[in-house]
Amino acid sequence: MVCIVLYYNERVVSSGLLKRVELVVTSPLYRTMQTAVGVFGNEDNQPNMISKPSILALEVARDRNGVHPPDMRRNVSEYQTIFPTIDFSQIESEEDNLWRPDVREFEEEILARGLQFMKWLGKRPEKEVAVVSHGIVLQHMLYVFANDCDVSVRHELCKRFANCEIRTVVIVDKSLCSSTEN
Repeated sequence: MVCIVLYYNERVVSSGLLKRVELVVTSPLYRTMQTAVGVFGNEDNQPNMISKPSILALEVARDRNGVHPPDMRRNVSEYQTIFPTIDFSQIESEEDNLWRPDVREFEEEILARGLQFMKWLGKRPEKEVAVVSHGIVLQHMLYVFANDCDVSVRHELCKRFANCEIRTVVIVDKSLCSSTEN
């Protein structure tokens, strides 16, 4: 995993993406926070490093909840020790009260979280946001826009994400677009 993260960090830096990204939103699960900090963060808090974007952990960006223990998050206080550069202020509870040992989250629930995330994102002042999450969650977040796209774009937009895939999506608020008819 370290080699992949280092490769993607070099790719993000060389492409200029690191300079443009104003905020990184990450799932509050260990594996995604490792990736977020490895690619976008300053793990060692080195003062000579170029300025990095803020990294914010959000519950709505987490993997499908329930049944599988790797999808359960640790306590926030433990994560704050491991990832001191991540902002956990949006996490409401110390313990994971969303994960259920006997019930797997339904796809409709993931879709609802995707919609909730997109609404939250639409209210943010940042223009360039990187999201470090899980394939199924990212796919459902993008389903929100599927009906507003041409069929060929819809297929590419909503296909399953590969591991460590970087995909750029431009989201336009349709309310800001005005059409004038004469």
